[in-house]
Amino acid sequence: MVHLSHKFSTIPINFIPKQFSKHLPQQIPSQTTPPFIPFSQRQNQRSLLESQLISALNCCTSLPQIQQIHARILRKGFEQCCYVLTKLIRILTKMEIPMDSYAKLVFNQVENRNPFLCTALIRGYCLQGLVKESVLVYSEMRKKSVLPISFTFSALFKACGVVNDVDLGRQIHGQTILIGGFGFDLFVKNSLIEMYVKLGFLGCGRKVFDELPGRDLISWTELIVGYVKAGDMESAGELFSELPKKDMVAWTAMVTGYAQNAKPREALEFFQRMLNEGVETDEVTLVGVISACAQLGAAKYANWIRDIVENLGFSPTRCVVVGSALIDMYSKCGSVEDAYKAFKVMEEKNVFSYSSMIAGFAMHGYAYAALELFHEMVKIGIKPNKVTFIGVLTACSHSRMVEQGRQIFESMEEKFGISPGVDHYSCMVDLLGRAGCLEEALNLAETMPLEPNGGVWGALLGACRTYSNPDIAQIAANHLFELEPNAIGNYILLSNIYASAGRWNDVLMVRKMMREKGLRKNPGCSWLETKKGVIQEFFAGDMSHPRYGEMKQVLEDLLNRLKAIGYQPNMNSIAYDVSDEEKRRILITHSEKLALAFGLLDINADFPIRIMKNIRMCEDCHSFLCGVSQITRRVIIVRDNLRFHHFHDGKCSCGNFW
Repeated sequence: MVHLSHKFSTIPINFIPKQFSKHLPQQIPSQTTPPFIPFSQRQNQRSLLESQLISALNCCTSLPQIQQIHARILRKGFEQCCYVLTKLIRILTKMEIPMDSYAKLVFNQVENRNPFLCTALIRGYCLQGLVKESVLVYSEMRKKSVLPISFTFSALFKACGVVNDVDLGRQIHGQTILIGGFGFDLFVKNSLIEMYVKLGFLGCGRKVFDELPGRDLISWTELIVGYVKAGDMESAGELFSELPKKDMVAWTAMVTGYAQNAKPREALEFFQRMLNEGVETDEVTLVGVISACAQLGAAKYANWIRDIVENLGFSPTRCVVVGSALIDMYSKCGSVEDAYKAFKVMEEKNVFSYSSMIAGFAMHGYAYAALELFHEMVKIGIKPNKVTFIGVLTACSHSRMVEQGRQIFESMEEKFGISPGVDHYSCMVDLLGRAGCLEEALNLAETMPLEPNGGVWGALLGACRTYSNPDIAQIAANHLFELEPNAIGNYILLSNIYASAGRWNDVLMVRKMMREKGLRKNPGCSWLETKKGVIQEFFAGDMSHPRYGEMKQVLEDLLNRLKAIGYQPNMNSIAYDVSDEEKRRILITHSEKLALAFGLLDINADFPIRIMKNIRMCEDCHSFLCGVSQITRRVIIVRDNLRFHHFHDGKCSCGNFW
């Protein structure tokens, strides 16, 4: 570290503006007339001193250290050296020192600025979100005929992406064309593609890509990622297949893209191809694959990826990121016990691993375990985040723990300094609604300080179905129709509420709205893993399965045995004005009942029957499966789009409260 002498003269620094001098030592060492030194020797000494100053700046870790080196720069006569001052501005940027309070003042002292110095200031402003200031520096740079460099444009394009200003981005794009010389600059073009992709202008990004005379992996990957984020996996796949050399980043983009766009089978297929190609994997790749396994909910895939994780050296014992993902996967595959085992063996636990385990307990109905884990993490000094509170509030909601939920919600800001977001208010509306406090839930939705989203009104609408309140349901639905005009589930739910109340004219009105909008109901679908590890899918009312005859006989036998112990089909679960006989026929062919029948035929009695479902389970199927678990002594686990239900000995883990 280079230190300044403490013997300063009292000569004022006249050439430094008054407002800048506060950042510098107030005095500089006195100067004596130096002896004559040949020019070549002076040049060598200057170059050596430049290198020393650059090295000293690289070692700075605080503002006082930077000020010390800056004083040395001034004392040695480098106040006009763009090379050294560029490094000074970059270090100030790295230290997050406001540009106007120091860097801009240094910049203003330089008479002949080069492109690198200008770009350093532009980049600093961009990183601090001051895009207008960065553009002003660029304009001043052009007025003084200083030509920009690649880094100038890349910094400006990144800034446009941060502030979502595509118009400014297009103007800067125009500058690259007007100035010329950047048509073959891959660095600039890749930054331009990245900007257009980030701002959602995929067509513009694709045009820049198509016009590139030469492309590198970054060019391809930026566009592939853009298509992935837009949900256009077909275009992403086409680009990927054309990519001459595929690296880990490109493969990972496809794997995670399929997982994020609810195409888990394709994600696993790509990952298998990736392994076959011998491409290296990292934590990001594995988390994407683990997410795909979680969506399928099959133990076969869960155990398969767990073995791969272990073999690749990413065991949850040592890798907290992968460990947290495994906790989430096992929870969503219906094995909260395996999730907790993964949690327990982790040598390092952070807020993400705790939050994953809390969410796992919540979705399985283990509210007390979730709360106990929450208090444990707080006790050992791990501060909960917003996701943690969503898990805890969900646990309270699914177990009717209203007072505990209220206390935790209030503690968010009071104790932990976390302002509740719209998702937390959604949890509270859900908590109150599930407990039957519909008026209070409505009041919270209407008076919350944030604009309620579809999650808030959807929670209230779902509660109205449970408690048969068509009036509040209409209020919630009207908001949902504005926020999510094409979400068919909201129309179906309102229609079912009207049907339960016998308001068939209103049912017809809702169905007319659906027809006018061209909305079609997604069929109920359930799937389960057979004893051979194959995923079997069943759709409501579908009688085309090769073993349907056997499945039908199983269901008829179950129905007769259940009626003997008092079961009666819940006709309110059918929102159609048809005969009771037709309602019974529809009920017995619900997808989870078909999956259950196949599971009883295929899966050994020593193993649970695990069923996954794409929509909420109806009341009739819930009571039916409760009864089946009693008369067959089988453990049945069902995951619908809200939570897990563990049926055993005629009871469900949700306590008939979902």
